Amino acid sequence: MSDAHGTTIQLFLADGTPDGLWVVDNWNWSGKALMSSRLHFAALRIRPELDGPGVYVLTGPPEGAVKQERIYIGETDVLRDRLDTQQKNKDFWTKVIAFTAKDDNLNKAYVRYLESRLISLAKEANRVELENGPATALPALSESERSYLERFLGNMLLIYPVRGVHAFEKPDEAGAGTTAPERLYHKGKDTKAEGLETSDGFLVYKGALARSAAVPSIHAYGLDLRESLTAAGVFVPEGEHLRLTEDHLFNSPSTAAMVLQGRTSNGRIEWKNAAGTSLKELQEQALDQD
Repeated sequence: MSDAHGTTIQLFLADGTPDGLWVVDNWNWSGKALMSSRLHFAALRIRPELDGPGVYVLTGPPEGAVKQERIYIGETDVLRDRLDTQQKNKDFWTKVIAFTAKDDNLNKAYVRYLESRLISLAKEANRVELENGPATALPALSESERSYLERFLGNMLLIYPVRGVHAFEKPDEAGAGTTAPERLYHKGKDTKAEGLETSDGFLVYKGALARSAAVPSIHAYGLDLRESLTAAGVFVPEGEHLRLTEDHLFNSPSTAAMVLQGRTSNGRIEWKNAAGTSLKELQEQALDQD
């Protein structure tokens, strides 16, 4: 069972539109998030909250077809100045999320700590194209300071998904709720894989074996994805198969099955639990229980 508790996040649309400037807060928390698209950056940069230090994330479309998003994580003494620089010098991003503190209780060491932790989490989750290099060493802080910043970080990690940023969540942990999802299996003449349905896609675990060649009738999207995964080293040849070298999140069970089998496939029938019950049947059983 999860020990998660309910929480209240306050979301204010500063200009009254869902695509404009968002100001996000959480009860009993000293932090604040400001979010905007690049199109509305002018409205963001005049906010007084950007006068001081903070941590920011830039997001945009990926360069390749393997990951779903590209991000850059940064920290600064003055958010406005740094974001102005990124507006001029970084072309890829379409959205920005900046975190600061309402009580001025963030300093240079604190934002460096938060930046380093976010980079480490993003590398560990491996869900996005990360513009950053290796995470910098954590600054020397007292036990109480680290405790404060880990609580601050916890609130940040609650808010990022509100804006659709899942870069810091491991796919098999994201949105699991109170019930652990069931491990599923795909076994065929040319395939062998284990996977898990998550709240935002279907995760196939490292070591999965896929058919080495696709059939001519495969959907073009599936063929392109197989080729992209191979070019990126996520699939590597192994005997008569392709082997998955890392956990990979597909957008659906059917896409995962199609890429593994090299042909169009209904993943909700192909993926089954250890007892041989298909994902489709498991979902129907869950509805019946409700």
